[in-house]
Amino acid sequence: MGLIFAKLWSLFGSQDHKVIIVGLDNAGKTTILYQFLMNEVVHTSPTIGSNVEEIVVKNTHFLMWDIGGQESLRSSWNTYYSNTEFIILVVDSIDRERLSITKEELYRMLAHEDLRKAAVLIFANKQDMKGCMTAAEISAYLTLSSIKDHPWHIQSCCALTGEGLCQGLEWMTSRIGVR
Repeated sequence: MGLIFAKLWSLFGSQDHKVIIVGLDNAGKTTILYQFLMNEVVHTSPTIGSNVEEIVVKNTHFLMWDIGGQESLRSSWNTYYSNTEFIILVVDSIDRERLSITKEELYRMLAHEDLRKAAVLIFANKQDMKGCMTAAEISAYLTLSSIKDHPWHIQSCCALTGEGLCQGLEWMTSRIGVR
């Protein structure tokens, strides 16, 4: 009986699914968050600490935590990990020099106990920029195919236009209840 009630509650209740949005500074995390929220570009300044917003997609409530990506803030990312269902990693597709740092941060997160059940959406942002890396190039560099214990998806996007963002959210909604 409890299982039936839980299933009904999940259909009609508004359970929030916790999402952390991470990535290096200037990757486009806050721009993506506010594209989700208002469907428009909001001029931002570097995030100190975090921004949190609720995004509703097809009656699915995501509580999104946009966490500052400056080097001095990355060591505190783990304070946001508890109860996280989804990690959105935003990659600046132009920033080839720091992709190795992004890779280190990704694998450090995936090794954390609090994120052992989290699914990972990688946004290959700034696809509108000349000379950017493709999602396939980023996937290969990050060796995403070696990630076996976390569902993951990489999505090309442009935070400024919103292109590709809906596809990423659709992937996330498709993952709810799968784990």
